[in-house]
Amino acid sequence: MTEERRPGRIEISPTAIASIASQAVLECYGVVGMASYTLRNGLAELLRPTDNPRKGVEVGFVEDQITIDLHVIMEYGVRVSEVAQNIMASVKFSVEKALGIPVAEVNVHVQGLRMSEHAQ
Repeated sequence: MTEERRPGRIEISPTAIASIASQAVLECYGVVGMASYTLRNGLAELLRPTDNPRKGVEVGFVEDQITIDLHVIMEYGVRVSEVAQNIMASVKFSVEKALGIPVAEVNVHVQGLRMSEHAQ
């Protein structure tokens, strides 16, 4: 008599997904950094290198798909729509490749434009 084996369950925390997403964002051309999505006084706060860049990422789940909201600060002078499209494609690809789970949507919230330190 063979015992039927049930496969286990894999759970992926939103924090792990946010790590993958934030890494993909920070590698995109035109991104100065992540921004905290809790705006104070209407001002975007650029996360410092010592801050956790996952603070700029919100992960949600719709049925069996992932939704990701990204809060970024872009380089002043870039074409915002092109950089945002690049971010969306890069994050979707990175997350789906790493996890094998479909990403329903990636939303980019541009919190501000800044001169990068190397351009000043």
